[in-house]
Amino acid sequence: MDLLGFLLIGLIAGWIATNLMRGSGLGLGGNLVVGVIGAFIGGFLFRLLGFAAVGLLGTLITATVGAMVLLYVVQVLKKA
Repeated sequence: MDLLGFLLIGLIAGWIATNLMRGSGLGLGGNLVVGVIGAFIGGFLFRLLGFAAVGLLGTLITATVGAMVLLYVVQVLKKA
């Protein structure tokens, strides 16, 4: 996957995760950062569980799950 595709998946995943986690709007840059970091987290977690992302949809799901985990951890840390 090229850099532009990776960033586009990250942007979409960040937007989806923000909406599912009922977060405040992070804007274009925030969604991109959350999605890209989430893609790395999701890839790591899925590999630990023995799953592999296949195709565009699998990559999007992996990045979205990772972004949701990231947003959850940030919410927990903000409360502490």
